[in-house]
Amino acid sequence: MPEKPLLEVSGLPYPLVAAGKVREVFDMGDAFLMVATDRVSAFDVVMREGLPGKGILLTQISLYWFARAAEVTAHHLVDDHAARIERLGRTYPELQYRSMIVKKLKPLPIEAVVRGYLSGSGWKAYQESGKLFEYALPGDLEESSRLPEPLFTPTTKAASGHDLPISCAEAGALLGQACFDKVRDLSLRLYVMGAERAGQAGIILADTKFEFGTDAAGELFLIDEVLTPDSSRYWPKANYEPGGPQPSFDKQFVRDYLESLDWDKRPPPPTLPPEVLAGTLERFVDAYAKITR
Repeated sequence: MPEKPLLEVSGLPYPLVAAGKVREVFDMGDAFLMVATDRVSAFDVVMREGLPGKGILLTQISLYWFARAAEVTAHHLVDDHAARIERLGRTYPELQYRSMIVKKLKPLPIEAVVRGYLSGSGWKAYQESGKLFEYALPGDLEESSRLPEPLFTPTTKAASGHDLPISCAEAGALLGQACFDKVRDLSLRLYVMGAERAGQAGIILADTKFEFGTDAAGELFLIDEVLTPDSSRYWPKANYEPGGPQPSFDKQFVRDYLESLDWDKRPPPPTLPPEVLAGTLERFVDAYAKITR
């Protein structure tokens, strides 16, 4: 693992076409180069500090899951991905393990969220209405309770700010019903696949989000990242007890620290102390080791 975090990517012969909170995307001509930096974001604000090697862990977890997701759906990795990444690493060794070379696809305008447990914004919605957004639920559930079945709860895909829940009917209107049905069904199948594997590793996959894109022919592909601690809520199975928040393998450790401060969740961000950075990185490493072993 690198000693210093990689916070930005420079010096490449490829034009930058997109820069998110964590990833930067470059145009290689026939494909996109997607690089995961070591930046850390919380509440849609990028922190000043980074986590050395975080982008490597995220990428390697995604590659692990993409290999398994191929049994369920087509995905965005180019056919000769391993060979091209190896060639990239000869010139840019710092990018080899944190990069994916992917097909040029048009992202769908929704986040495909699947929830198996009642937590986060889903728990807040349940407290307010007794429902998980549009879904009726039993009246006796607690925070972190397992849901009777995994539920598909799509959101908007905001360029900045927070993604917002939308109904399945609204998502169907955005995508077209046939496309929506396929996205929902694939998302639920991918969640079950991830939850089963995580369970074997002693981890609960509480919820996750997937992204999909289409090619010129309208074929659907799984894109972006898959079942990483940045896109998923992972809990240790051994300590699971509904009735409150759970210990987490994801960046919730950073969020919990920030929630303890008098900060309005707007830039500029507060400084993250070394123990919070170290604790967060430890959780990412632990998740990687357990999931991919």
